[in-house]
Parts: sequence; structure tokens; C-alpha cells
Amino acid sequence: MKETVSEVLSKIIDSDDTTVGGGSASALSGAMAAGMIAMVAKLSRKKPVNFTVEQYDAIAEECDRLAVQLQEGCVRDTEAYCMIVDAFKLPKGTEEEKAARSAAVQAAATQAARVPRDNARLNARVHELGAMLKGNSNPACLSDLTSALYLSEGGVKDCVLNIQANLGMIKDEAVQKELKEDMLDLLLQVICY
Repeated sequence: MKETVSEVLSKIIDSDDTTVGGGSASALSGAMAAGMIAMVAKLSRKKPVNFTVEQYDAIAEECDRLAVQLQEGCVRDTEAYCMIVDAFKLPKGTEEEKAARSAAVQAAATQAARVPRDNARLNARVHELGAMLKGNSNPACLSDLTSALYLSEGGVKDCVLNIQANLGMIKDEAVQKELKEDMLDLLLQVICY
């Protein structure tokens, strides 16, 4: 059964629950950032600063979509982690069972690295949209915008940590190389804004 965002959030907050962690939290931080950036864009429509109303609307609409995608990403991250747990529970008594278990672990580890990679990309886009508003939005919203930028930057960095945490389980060198390149690209996107 697929969990809801609020169920995942409850598990993140529950220190006794070990089924949800940083990957889901980083997706939710991006969702919160997207919501706040959309809010800043909407509030800036009333007294435009360097942007047109249409530009603010476009940023707000994209951030609203990204917020939904990142909420879905937090659930996908939880599912990916559960795939790893389930794969390690598979029997390994016979050679066939060992092979099946190994294949399941590889598939789960790859998924558990690609989900945060995808969430990091969404977080990076949120950060990019927020950075566009810096100096081009309602000055009364600067603290909200800055907070959103911190959340989205942290979301990218935390997602990269989750990719890295799963790399050690992945034996496919091409997949490892792809993910390492993605991690570097994602970090550069938020460091060089």
C-alpha cells in the first residue's frame, strides 16, 4: 500500500521509526521551498520589481508543480528504501536464491540512488527559480525567499548524500559513473548560483 505524504512526514518526525530518513526529508524540504517561492512570486505580483506579472505567474505555477512532484518524490524515496530492506530479506540458501537476491539488491540500490537524484534535480530547479527572484521580488518577502533558497540548497545536498550512500551497493560501473557525474552536476548547480 502506498503511503501518503503526511504518513511519511510523521515517520520522519518519529525518532523511533527507522524506515524513513534523509532522502524523504530532503524531498519535503524542496516541496516547502517551492511553496514559499511560489508565495513570494504571487505576493510580488502586487508591486512588481523588475519582472512582469506574467513572469511571476510562470514562476509560481512551476513552483506549485514542483512542490507536488517533490511530495510524490518523498513517498518514492520511502518506497525505494523499502525495496532495499525487502531485497536483503530474500533467502540466500541456494545458488539460485543468492543470484536472485543479488539481482534484487542491485535493482533496489540503483532505484534508491536514482530517486534522490531525481529529487535533487527538482530541488535544483526550485533553487534556480528562487534565485531568479532574488532582487526581483517584494522586499518584504526577503526572509521567506532566503529561507526557501536554504531549504532547496539543503535539499539538493541531502539528496546527493543519499545517492552517495547507495553507490557502494551498486556494482554496475556505468551506473556508478552516471550517478557520480549527476552528483557533481547537481552540487555545482546550487553552489554556483
